[in-house]
Amino acid sequence: MDRFERLTGQPKAIKGIIITGTDTGVGKTVAAAALARLLRDKGVNVGVMKPVTSGCDSRDGQLFSADAELLAFGAGIEVSQEVAPYLLKEPIAPSAAAEMERVRVEFSRILAAYHRLADQHDFIIVEGAGGLMVPLSGGLLVADLVKLLGLPLLVVARPGLGTVNHTVLTTFVARQLELDVRGVLINGYPEAPSLAESTAPHLIDSLSGVPLLGRLPRIDAKDEQETVVALAAWLGKQPATRILLREIGCE
Repeated sequence: MDRFERLTGQPKAIKGIIITGTDTGVGKTVAAAALARLLRDKGVNVGVMKPVTSGCDSRDGQLFSADAELLAFGAGIEVSQEVAPYLLKEPIAPSAAAEMERVRVEFSRILAAYHRLADQHDFIIVEGAGGLMVPLSGGLLVADLVKLLGLPLLVVARPGLGTVNHTVLTTFVARQLELDVRGVLINGYPEAPSLAESTAPHLIDSLSGVPLLGRLPRIDAKDEQETVVALAAWLGKQPATRILLREIGCE
């Protein structure tokens, strides 16, 4: 029995998806929140989770996760300890931030919070930190958390130069680790793409070994909440969104 079996036992089947990025700053929080908003608009009781956030700001003397707040906005719920179990101040790798701040990130605590959310919601969207190889606690990576939670994976990529390499590397590692990768979303796709941006989607679709499930448009909005609402509305009008929802297990 490995460490994941000791932690998980035999949990009930839970419907949900884990959102990871090809790198930090690719817009996976906005994409995840827009997906949550879309499901909410369709009448799904959707929950969200940001297990570990580094680079948190302070409000009234308390750390808060802006990512978790955006996810919760999309889902139409409040941020709770289950939604954001670990808040770290330093904007560095979570394991390093936790060590500096004398915080022990425990996967068992994340798993317990995840199951409490699953008792309250019909579908859970979990957003990782950065990419799959980001360390969360000691030698444990985001990829280890994906395996622990047992949910399929959706990869969010950027559209520009270098994205083919980053995306193919991410999906290759995920499949090597026997993670269930359902597809790739390209986020922030411009209305007038450059040559690199126009050729990347086909290359990702053909080389990554998983389907390209959509190209989310670049939105000119006053803030991220407005962007989330606009993206959810856009997704709701696209015929291909049915394929996206089917692939992540939420038709």
